[in-house]
Amino acid sequence: MSLVLVAAVVLVDPDGRILLAQRPEGKDMAGLWEFPGGKIEPGETPETALIRELQEELGIDTWASCLAPLTFASHSYERFHLLMPVFICRKWSGIVTAREGQSLAWVRPKALRDYPMPAADLPLIPRIRDWV
Repeated sequence: MSLVLVAAVVLVDPDGRILLAQRPEGKDMAGLWEFPGGKIEPGETPETALIRELQEELGIDTWASCLAPLTFASHSYERFHLLMPVFICRKWSGIVTAREGQSLAWVRPKALRDYPMPAADLPLIPRIRDWV
């Protein structure tokens, strides 16, 4: 089984809401909601990957100093094992915009379970609610 390394970020706005992105049609797990992020490319750190992904997917800029390690997920799917460091970020520049056809939602921490998520994300919810 191959290991897939991705990084994710819990973006928290000034009102304490968390950004979720819905996986678009045509992608694995389409329709499920997740925390923004993506695959870590060779030579990238998780922080560098998140900075790149946030610019590509959401049109915002942040800095490694604004990405605080929060937790991680380790989950075996049928075809691969996912290892995902998760960071929290409260500071960025620009306006969050869906640049890849995904739907976006700003969600109160208590409402995270109302959104269907990939299995790897579900155990993260209590930890995130404790920190936000």
